[in-house]
Amino acid sequence: MRPNKGAPMTDRPVILACPLPRTLPLLFAPDHLRALFDRYDVIETTDETLPSLPDETLREARYVIGQPPLTPELLARLESLRCIFNVESNLLPNMPYEEAFARGIHVVTTGAVFAEPVAEIGLGFALSLARNIHGADADFRQGEEKWGGEGNATARLLTGSTIGILGLGTLGQAVARVLQGFRPRLLAHDPWQAPSVTRAHGAEPVDLDALLAQSETLFVTAAVTSENQGFLGAQAFLKMRPGAALILLSRAGVVDFDALMEAVRAGHITAASDVFPEEPLPPDHPVRSLPGFLLSAHRAGALDLAFKRMGEMVLEDLALLDRGLPPQVCKRAERETVARFRSRPVSVN
Repeated sequence: MRPNKGAPMTDRPVILACPLPRTLPLLFAPDHLRALFDRYDVIETTDETLPSLPDETLREARYVIGQPPLTPELLARLESLRCIFNVESNLLPNMPYEEAFARGIHVVTTGAVFAEPVAEIGLGFALSLARNIHGADADFRQGEEKWGGEGNATARLLTGSTIGILGLGTLGQAVARVLQGFRPRLLAHDPWQAPSVTRAHGAEPVDLDALLAQSETLFVTAAVTSENQGFLGAQAFLKMRPGAALILLSRAGVVDFDALMEAVRAGHITAASDVFPEEPLPPDHPVRSLPGFLLSAHRAGALDLAFKRMGEMVLEDLALLDRGLPPQVCKRAERETVARFRSRPVSVN
């Protein structure tokens, strides 16, 4: 295994690796990392140094592992480029996607690895809000526990309840799967999804107002786009059922976070979130001391097995591309939607 810092030195396909905030050892198990360096001339670089690589290196690079900013001029220098493997998971508005597609360059993401881990912890949040597991534990540790029925004044069941999913993409679909055993009435709203696809995942397609008004538990799994930033605000939260729970799993940018805190502070709803407007969150942020708001430090998907699955996905699709076939394992960016995504890049694994 030999990291190459300069020009290509073999006739193997050239990979430019700039996976920050990830690292290659994080993404690839030791045997897979050896396979990567055995099969490819891997040139490790960064977003900042990639443009200064020798013209020969850029001209011969067939693959990029990372999501570096690519100007039209830099993309033009990457004459042999066939695929960009985004291992950050967010499709960032930092490259001329239309030009890449016109040249037949695939842009793919490994973000699907996070769907099941995030969906599972989301289920945990929902159960804890429904049964106050976290609050009962805190009370017990302080000698203030409420025994038996006294501790269930606000308890409710997920089983047979009405549960909503806002955004039925890869993550929303994973949430639908983990909820199946609870036999809910499952509602979903996703303007990018065909109604028949929604039904195929066991959910009833509804408009946003119906989703808000009817859901006893609402999972927010929508990606941030140019069309929905902060679109869940005070009026949306007022439309929710009193006592309903909102589980924020995708990105904080889809909600007005101050309005969400106010809705929880007023006792109208409860909430749980794994994502926040600022990360790390300032020590004095008011959400830290807000009763009824369950907090998780953007850790829902950050499992080592998920990161290692990313490496497996990249290797599988590299093998297909080397044979002149399209990538099949990673999720391909779509021409019609890729430029609309507006999620902030992650800075901590």
